[in-house]
Amino acid sequence: MTAASPAQSNMPAVPLSDRLAIWAGLALITILAWVYLLRMPMSAGMQMASMPNMPAGMAMAMQPQSWTLGDTITAFAMWAVMMVAMMIPSASPMVMLYARSIGASGSSSKFKVAIFVAGYIVAWTIFSAGATLIQLSLQKASLISGDLTVGSLIGGAILVLAGIYQLTPLKQVCLRHCQSPIGFFMAHWREGTAGALSMGLRHGFFCVGCCWMLMALLFVAGVMNLLWVALIAIFVLIEKVLPWGRMTSSVTGLALVCAGLWIAVIR
Repeated sequence: MTAASPAQSNMPAVPLSDRLAIWAGLALITILAWVYLLRMPMSAGMQMASMPNMPAGMAMAMQPQSWTLGDTITAFAMWAVMMVAMMIPSASPMVMLYARSIGASGSSSKFKVAIFVAGYIVAWTIFSAGATLIQLSLQKASLISGDLTVGSLIGGAILVLAGIYQLTPLKQVCLRHCQSPIGFFMAHWREGTAGALSMGLRHGFFCVGCCWMLMALLFVAGVMNLLWVALIAIFVLIEKVLPWGRMTSSVTGLALVCAGLWIAVIR
């Protein structure tokens, strides 16, 4: 640790105007991300397909043979913006504690808060690149259907793996970091603008470690099924913010395993 952590300082309260500005900024980022998802453009290699629980004109399918650079960029943008829409709300408590720890009352401090958030988004953008490559591979192998869902066998396997991961020590370690902002800053505090970026990245990677298998469920429900995008985002928020998050992840893990076995074996 290169500087005193928040727990070692008095952490003066952030002025109300600055708190409102930070909350407004986080809300604006989230709203813009959802607006983009609702109005997402399609590249030339995409065609419309009917999808349940989605606004008309949102559903799409990609021909396995027709993926172009534009299609790849559009799919990557979809994943990256979707992660922002889903994850910024659950990161807000960590962002606000960081703002309080540096006394975000000046332009320099506000800039550091913005850099912290940017680092967090970069971590999920890296994840989005991997998700895009997986989607591209599945579509080229014709393992994903027109509504961007996988078949029963693969879908069941994803559910089982997601359920098992919910019960693993790695999941619990990552979840603890996400649930305990003070503990995170005590262990990983870095000073300055570079420190803000480093901590934002680190926190983002912990969140990726906590939630990546939950995001894989979108291949089962439909990559652009916005109802499931919203439900997973709400579950992530509950798991991180409420005190019974660990119990929630354990119960959910068992439920996912049972659902996966049912889909893959019985259905």
